[in-house]
Amino acid sequence: MSRKYVVVAGNIGAGKSTLVNLLAEHLGFIAYFEPVQENPFLKDFYADMPRWAFQSQLFFLSHRATMHRNLSIDPHSVVQDRSLYEDAEVFAKNLYRQGILEPREWNVYQSLYATLAEILPHPSLVIYIRASVQTLRSRIAQRGRDFETSIPDSYLVGLNELYEEWISSFTLSPILTIPGDSLDFVAESRDLQIILRTITKRLEDDQPYLFPFEM
Repeated sequence: MSRKYVVVAGNIGAGKSTLVNLLAEHLGFIAYFEPVQENPFLKDFYADMPRWAFQSQLFFLSHRATMHRNLSIDPHSVVQDRSLYEDAEVFAKNLYRQGILEPREWNVYQSLYATLAEILPHPSLVIYIRASVQTLRSRIAQRGRDFETSIPDSYLVGLNELYEEWISSFTLSPILTIPGDSLDFVAESRDLQIILRTITKRLEDDQPYLFPFEM
């Protein structure tokens, strides 16, 4: 198999990091996770979201674009936990829809994102883990991060809606949608083997499919 660049996408608690680790282990890919550098605007953002949302999102976009560029020149096959596409199409757009980002700020941000998305190398495959709020809640509880337990269901619902909008319109690379409610790639080894076989088959197929595959 030639070098591949895979993105794993999904809502908070969908199981992205777990699947990234499993793909790296079973397929021999190099795993890339969330940027570790602290956002210098984040503390200000939580104190005054309308004032600092634009700066905070630009930092995330810039940092994610740098990471995207670095992994695109890695000579090994790589698998990434969340991409700049989700930063823009889900999380930044959510702030705009909530009125936290002003229209003029959103327009500047969107213009920069569109340019980056076009010029940066596109993934070989985007794996989208689709999961209901009930499943997300269960997995969030299992990993026990205190700061995540206070996330309201309405926020997760809104992000799920934006993920579906993004996936339905994304045409830069093929998409494989995994039903996270019915396939448990952590507890059920059989489910994991099904997912691994499907992913391998899609990666070996070089035809430029530009529509979602459903498992």
